[in-house]
Amino acid sequence: MSRTPQELGFRLLHVGVAVPALGPTTEALTSLFGYRVVSGPFDDPIQKVSVNFLTTAPTDSVEIELIAPLTDDSPVRSMLAKNGGGAYHLCFETADIDAALDHAVKNGCMIVSKPVPAVAFEGRRIAWIYSGSRQLFELVEAKAS
Repeated sequence: MSRTPQELGFRLLHVGVAVPALGPTTEALTSLFGYRVVSGPFDDPIQKVSVNFLTTAPTDSVEIELIAPLTDDSPVRSMLAKNGGGAYHLCFETADIDAALDHAVKNGCMIVSKPVPAVAFEGRRIAWIYSGSRQLFELVEAKAS
């Protein structure tokens, strides 16, 4: 049975930004805009990246995720080689990641990576999809209620 986006509980969780290294961009966001690290850094060997999450206040509803390559074959390296980094993806939390992937495919998306546990999300599964409009999206399972 097909579910609506509302039934899938989509919520924008973070904006992912590709960077060569976490430190310099973290420092820049802190000094320029008052952001602070609220989670991380995490090394994720499955995704082959190091990440940290920043906000300006506990009330921020959307975080910035800085993503740096952890290994030479990290998928982030190709983006850094092309344009030096920048906006990489939007991440949406969902109540049902498997149904969300079915929904995405029915709406013209390609699954880039099937659900796997993620260090940065306490083992909750994440998946990656690529839209027909050439955008990369991350899906993450919502925390259990």
